[in-house]
Amino acid sequence: MSEHLLFLTGSLAEASLRQVLHAMAPTPVTWEVRPLKIKVAALLTGEMIKRQLADTGNASRVVIPGRCRGDLEGLSEHYGTPFQRGPDELRDLPEWLGQAGQPADLSQHDVLIFAEIVDAPNLTPASILHQAELFRQDGADIIDLGCLPDQPFPHLAESVRLLKSEGFRVSVDSHRDEELLAGGQAGADYLLSLTEQTLWIADEVAATPILIPHTAGDLESLQRAWETLDSKGRSCFIDPILDPIHFGFTESVVRYHEARRRLPDAPMMMGVGNLTELTEADTSGINALLFGIISELHVGAVLTTAVSPHCRSAIREADLSRRIMYRSRADRTLPKRLHGGLSNRHERNPFPYDSAEISSAANRVKDRNFRIQVNQQGIHIYNRDALHQAVDPFDLFPHLGVEEDGSHAFYLGVELARAQIALQLGKRYTQDQMLDWGVATPPTEENLLEYAKPGSTKQGRKPLTKKGTK
Repeated sequence: MSEHLLFLTGSLAEASLRQVLHAMAPTPVTWEVRPLKIKVAALLTGEMIKRQLADTGNASRVVIPGRCRGDLEGLSEHYGTPFQRGPDELRDLPEWLGQAGQPADLSQHDVLIFAEIVDAPNLTPASILHQAELFRQDGADIIDLGCLPDQPFPHLAESVRLLKSEGFRVSVDSHRDEELLAGGQAGADYLLSLTEQTLWIADEVAATPILIPHTAGDLESLQRAWETLDSKGRSCFIDPILDPIHFGFTESVVRYHEARRRLPDAPMMMGVGNLTELTEADTSGINALLFGIISELHVGAVLTTAVSPHCRSAIREADLSRRIMYRSRADRTLPKRLHGGLSNRHERNPFPYDSAEISSAANRVKDRNFRIQVNQQGIHIYNRDALHQAVDPFDLFPHLGVEEDGSHAFYLGVELARAQIALQLGKRYTQDQMLDWGVATPPTEENLLEYAKPGSTKQGRKPLTKKGTK
């Protein structure tokens, strides 16, 4: 049986909402539009809805505008009908309805993230614990203590025990036998990296070994090492080693493919830092591509780092990438329209309204508050008095009449700067909201119970809920 949706809106958006819904015919749902006694739908509150909406009829869901603030749980309980926020922009409604009004389920994945603290010997145990907490917040599953070839690590065992006492899973990454033994004896869960010649360490400790070739590119030695441990019933991962670009990168990708062909059931790890850290490019795209390979080859673990400044968000990107690729593979669809968090600089549909639509909206405004919108033609700012358009915000300022109003001038300066950046990069601009940089920035706090009128300075707004990627 088809769902019946009730859309609540304001008088200014009613015609546009009906137009969008009619243009979708046939729709996957039946629908009804009810305008409430307010012009701007985003200014609706839960109390306004309770005062004006007598009933929800036979609706199975009530959809309020995406920018409308209010307690959805309270409204749902009051009316006995689920309330839901729709998309921020009407132009996004067809896609939103195509997903049944629900975001893609990205709760699942099948890849472990090892996040390496590369300079662990130079840090105190307390500093290691602090860094581990940050990595865990970004999505890491295992904290990897990276040892240094010529640097003693006398507090290795202490650090492992401290992390374990705080609920972390821990790996020790070293080429020195004595450090691998010390880490394993202290309770480390994984050891990176053993070769065919050092398998004896696995007999001394319970930690799960990560195996690498005895010499670079030697798949035969890697295969022999895995078969030896497998015959003993020991679990382990194989890592054929991903090399940097122009130092064997393509050949190493082929090597991963060959390793999977030879050992179809062997758990596998890929160290992605040799690409993210050693390629001066935005890491979100690199991670997306690598995790596509990881998904196809069923690689079950990655080792990643966040050392270089341009890799500061690499762990969050890895976390989102593994979820997107899992969903894409499970649904047998392309990895598109699942989550925009990896498109940090550009957006798929940055400019939802053309100039004619913006001009029509400007003609309906009856107050002096400025509205700002962006499309391919430039930045548009308007109120009841005029509509102005420019590419450079400096060309707009002489028309705004806020020279004597410092707070308003400051507000418009901030908003027009955001609008200019959105225009330059092809990003979605929404007035009174920060630009969305996906997982390139930490999750931000978003207030879903309060709103700011267009043209306000947003004073006194307190964050209430977290908007993130999980």
